[in-house]
Amino acid sequence: MKKKKLWIGIGIVAAILLAFSLLKGKKKEQEIIFEYAKVEKANIQNSITATGTIEPVTSVTVGTQVSGIVNRLYVDYNSVVRKGQVIAELDKTNLLSELNTARANLSSAESALTYQRANFERFKTLYTKGLISADDYENARLSYQQQTQQVSQARENVRRAQTNLSYATITSPIDGVVLSKSVEEGQTVAASFNTPELFKIAQDLTQMQVVANVDEADIGEVKPGERVTFTVDAYPEDTFTGSVKQVRQEATTTNNVVTYEVIINAPNADLKLKPGLTANVTIYTQERQGVLSIPTKALRYTPTQETIGKRKIQDSKGKNKVWTMEGNTLVAHDVNTGMSDGSHTQIISGLKEGQQIIVGVKEQDDNTEDEQQARSPFAPGPPNKKKKN
Repeated sequence: MKKKKLWIGIGIVAAILLAFSLLKGKKKEQEIIFEYAKVEKANIQNSITATGTIEPVTSVTVGTQVSGIVNRLYVDYNSVVRKGQVIAELDKTNLLSELNTARANLSSAESALTYQRANFERFKTLYTKGLISADDYENARLSYQQQTQQVSQARENVRRAQTNLSYATITSPIDGVVLSKSVEEGQTVAASFNTPELFKIAQDLTQMQVVANVDEADIGEVKPGERVTFTVDAYPEDTFTGSVKQVRQEATTTNNVVTYEVIINAPNADLKLKPGLTANVTIYTQERQGVLSIPTKALRYTPTQETIGKRKIQDSKGKNKVWTMEGNTLVAHDVNTGMSDGSHTQIISGLKEGQQIIVGVKEQDDNTEDEQQARSPFAPGPPNKKKKN
């Protein structure tokens, strides 16, 4: 009798375990939920970032080639100047003295030349008549030639003195705006070894440029004409636009980091961009507007029989493929892909706009109410569950 009860108990336990197993298998099959996405048009962009400095397209440093005291300044910071406009003058006292001395020396040399010319003509006549020796004639001719050269030298000294005097009047070489002023009236400037800087003039502040430092790992993707956006800390809410104008070949190494200068056009009609501002630059190295695209992770999804339950798989031999659900079958579609920005990939062929594709599988949470109902009666109940009275 006891054996009979034992076998009955074993049968009941086996039946319960079998039922639990069937319920669990059915649950797993129900938990297979596919994530879908539509094939749709999108803008795909690849970009690199860099930092740079706002600079005028053309700026000229104005100096002086002569030494002296700054006598007058006619411009200040932010002054608008025209080409040829007088912007400063140096004291001309010493320069005028040098010019007068050069002119006096020229006058003396010309007088001496007149005498030597007349003397040479006289000796030439006497030599023709045989009244003087050839040596005397040659000495007269040599003296005349030497004096001619001295007159030429004196004239050059006058021209040099006149040029130095003109250098005392400083004029603007371009139309533009004065960015900096390095001297004040009464200050002495010395041009013995180098040219002292007096002013810095920017030609046109409505056309600026960004000199960006691009890392060597990214420079291969940067080409003239590419679109650029950038921001500056002075106007954090504004985004400025431009384009790559030039990629310079010279490398700069700082702390073992190699960078290359990229020149970016930056229109500045409202004059918000000021020389010296730091720009946070984004260069769009690749752009596709309104192209068919899918999430990139759809290309990485590969179904297996273990993960799709009783559904069927219709595979293909293509290298790049995506999957669609047709009835109870997962169908592979070979696709030709274009550029990718990491999250989305361009589809050149193989799919049509609006198609639903599978991007992955999502399983339900294991702690659902249905699973709790299918729990084994011999397993402990869930924690913190209150007993009903």
